[in-house]
Amino acid sequence: MEKNIDWGNLPFGYVECSKSFVANFKDGKWDEGTFTSDHTVTLSECAGVLQYAQTCFEGLKAYTTPAGKIVTFRPDLNASRMADSCRRLEMPVFPEDRFVQAVIDTVKANIDWVPPYGSGASLYIRPYMFGSNAVIGVKPADEYQFRIFVTPVGPYFKGGAKPIKIRISDLDRAAPHGTGDIKAGLNYAMSLHNIVDAHKCGYDENLYTDPASHTYIEETGGANIVFVTKDGKLVTPKSNSILPSVRRRSIVYVAKEYLKMEVEERKINKSELSDFAEAGLCGTAAVIAPVGEIDDHDKKIMIPSGMEKCGPVLQKLRSLLIGIQMGTEKAPDGWIVEIK
Repeated sequence: MEKNIDWGNLPFGYVECSKSFVANFKDGKWDEGTFTSDHTVTLSECAGVLQYAQTCFEGLKAYTTPAGKIVTFRPDLNASRMADSCRRLEMPVFPEDRFVQAVIDTVKANIDWVPPYGSGASLYIRPYMFGSNAVIGVKPADEYQFRIFVTPVGPYFKGGAKPIKIRISDLDRAAPHGTGDIKAGLNYAMSLHNIVDAHKCGYDENLYTDPASHTYIEETGGANIVFVTKDGKLVTPKSNSILPSVRRRSIVYVAKEYLKMEVEERKINKSELSDFAEAGLCGTAAVIAPVGEIDDHDKKIMIPSGMEKCGPVLQKLRSLLIGIQMGTEKAPDGWIVEIK
């Protein structure tokens, strides 16, 4: 059934769709899972997720291609990353093959909610898991729920590919040897006060440095960051407390294999920021969002690519990635999963 939605003007927000996927873990095993049109969750007031934040999540998208196909991008990597998150949080792993199939089936169950090609919108897919039974002592829950909901969304940054302004944060996103490399809800809770403050101060995001020395660049509150040197090299920060972004890993591959660029993954001292020609945030929601200005307290670092448009190298990478997703560029094997 065709939806009466202004697809071209969607915010990045939640719209209740037709069906959600639900599976429950009890007595040491997962049930078969089912679809529900009830989009509420009923829990004990003492549920593990409410008491000790035992929850993790993923995010990916489904798109309509110019050929009219509906596809999603590398869901196997989201399945693998969620498995890593679950192991770290002492949660049962939802089998990776079942994760991918559940994503496909959930999009199929909500196929009328996938925005049309050319609208700039997509169907955001949110798999997540949480401890569901009552836990009062500090320990892992015994029962868990794995769910997937979907929602049509517009661009994460309203300007699309227009450069954004970010600031170096005094606060930390993650602790040394902590949970920065998994997609735990608690990591994002830590960043909420800081992102609200950043927006009040006129910034789109916070750029976090390493929590041990506050010297090396790590990532922003919601995305990894990449840089391009003046001689055309792609550089990405290396750290054990950075989330392994599916998009960043894909950008690195495309840069190496499609554009034959030299790529470095290394520690990046914040003193180097003024030496880069381009900078951009990369994530499922943002694809690549160019950065035009980075403020380090009283010091303004203006990225040479400017505040008007994406730099040429990141624009080429962005176009290639979108082309791969949309089927206009040849995709590496296994990257694109066709749903319809």
